[in-house]
Parts: sequence; C-alpha cells; structure tokens
Amino acid sequence: MANRRARLLLVVLLLALPCAILHSVSSGVINIPLAVSLQSLGQFLGLPVAPVDPQHQLVLASIRWPRTLMAVLVGACLAMCGAAMQGLFRNALADPSLIGVSSGASLGASVAIVLGSTVLAGAGELLGTNSAVLTTYLVAIMAFFGGFIATIFVYRLGTSGGATSVATMLLAGIAITAVAGAVSNIFSFIADDLALRRISLWRMGSLDGANWQQLTVAASLIGLVLIALPRYSRVLNALLLGESEAGHLGINVQRVKLQLIAWTALGVGVAVSVSGVIGFVGLIVPHLVRLLIGPDHRRLLPASALLGASLLVVSDTIARTLMAPVEIPIGIVTALLGAPFFISLLLQQRQKLALL
Repeated sequence: MANRRARLLLVVLLLALPCAILHSVSSGVINIPLAVSLQSLGQFLGLPVAPVDPQHQLVLASIRWPRTLMAVLVGACLAMCGAAMQGLFRNALADPSLIGVSSGASLGASVAIVLGSTVLAGAGELLGTNSAVLTTYLVAIMAFFGGFIATIFVYRLGTSGGATSVATMLLAGIAITAVAGAVSNIFSFIADDLALRRISLWRMGSLDGANWQQLTVAASLIGLVLIALPRYSRVLNALLLGESEAGHLGINVQRVKLQLIAWTALGVGVAVSVSGVIGFVGLIVPHLVRLLIGPDHRRLLPASALLGASLLVVSDTIARTLMAPVEIPIGIVTALLGAPFFISLLLQQRQKLALL
C-alpha cells in the first residue's frame, strides 16, 4: 500500500512539474500563449518549429526560461538537502540552515554588497566594466564561500575525539548563525542606502538575476548534489534506527555524516548564492512528503526534490504576477505559503499529545 502510494505521488509530481514550468514561462507582465512558449523552447533547442515573434522570444529565452529553470534547480536542491538533514539529525523539524550555510552565505553576501558599493566602483572603471556586474558575481562567490566556511566551523565545533555529535552540531549551528547574523548586521549598519536595500532584498530571496551563464554553473554543481544524495537513502534509513544501530549494520557513521554535511553545504551554498535566502522549502517540503508516503528515503528524497521544484516555480510565478509589474521577493511568498502549513502541523501535534 505504501509503495503504491509512493509511486502514485511520484507520477503526480512528475506530471505537475512540467505544468508548473510551462505556466510560469507563459505568465508575467507580458502574457504569452502556451503554444508560443513551447515553440520558443523548440527554437532555442534548434528543433524545426515555426518562428516565434522576436519580442516573445527575447522575453522567453533571455528572462523566463533561465529564471524558471533556476527555480527548479534551487527548489529541488533545498528540498532534497532538507530531507537529508532531517534524516541525519533524526528530527522532522531540522533544516539545512542548521549547519550554518544560510547565515554564512548571508554574511558573505553582505560583505560583497558593501564592498561592491565602494571598492568595486574603482575596479569597474579600471577594467572598463560596470561595477554592478562585478558586484553581482562577487555576491554569488562570497555567499557560496561564506556558507561553506560557516559549515566547516559548525562541523569542527561539533567534532571531538574523531566523533561528531549531532546534538553538539545543532548547538554549534545556532551559535554560528547568531555570530554571522551579528556581523551581517554590522555591515548593514555601515552600508549606504543603496547597499542596505540590496542586502535586504538579497536576504528576502529573488531569482530576477538568473541568466544562462549562472544556470549552467548552478546546474553543474547542484546536479552533482541531486545525483549524490539519493545514494545515501539506505544509510539514512539505517540512521533512523540510531547511530549505534547503524554502526552495527556495518555503516561508517562518522564518514557518512561528513559526506552528507559536505554535499548539503555544497548544494545549499550554491542555491543560496544564486537566489538569496529562501526559507521554508527545506523544512516544509520533506515534512509534507514524509506525511504522505512515510520516512523511506529511497522515495522521500526524489519526491521531495520534485515537490520542492514545483513549489518554488509556483512561488516565483506568484512573486512575478501577484502585484505586477512590481515583483515580490520570493522568500516572502514561500514564507506566506509555508508558515500556515507549519502552524497547522504544530496544532495537529499538540492535539495528538493532548489525546495521549
């Protein structure tokens, strides 16, 4: 019964994701017919299709297709990494941000944005390049390395005597998040008005800067994570029994922890560097999938990736169209969608405890 329900969910999600993608690329300030969107994709791929109106092709090929595909990648990555972290921590309320990636990335981005408004202005003149372009790339690079360095600190603080304590890592993550947040606030305090606005918008999350070059780099790295994590499904299932039990089954628990943390740091670091901080996807999606098909990570991980991708594509569509031509930061949309669901879960848990 559980297997049939899991297969049914996977089929539904596999059908829903293309529908969400096509609706997203067709919707916006300029509404484009669905058939034209498909023709545009075929034209971009070099298929023998009818030519598309140049204005529509420009909007689709330069803006909407890379942005929507970036939403697919980021949503799938955040959701799958969230499922992996919940399995590693054996806590359905765990989130990738617990290992410090998001806070470290936020600090790195804040440093880059403040530097971009001062130091890079002169560098742009010397190189004959717009300083805004240099700042955009620097923000992505600094966000990635900031997240990775924060993760290393959390891991080292949680490791003692060659063994890593999940509980200690959780506390270390909270501490590093607090420190990174404090330093980020210092940079926000000294930033000028323009830099402060950019920092605020980056922390709310946005995909408006997505382009094919960014998408190619993100796809190559996130693709590795999406391929690697499902290979740990059986190990994560064993860890649900406890670390000692998993060790008795022949699993090198310490090595598995390091590998899972490294893959998650890579995936979330890349995702956050190109989209800013987007909350609730890595927390809510795995929890919802687990309620529907159970905790078996062989199905939980791919189903979470598909649902996370669809959720972020839908959220980005809402962000672009709800108050068009004004765009809402996507992090606000995911929070508005995720918070009520999270509250309902808490109320259900409270009712179950009351019955006990």
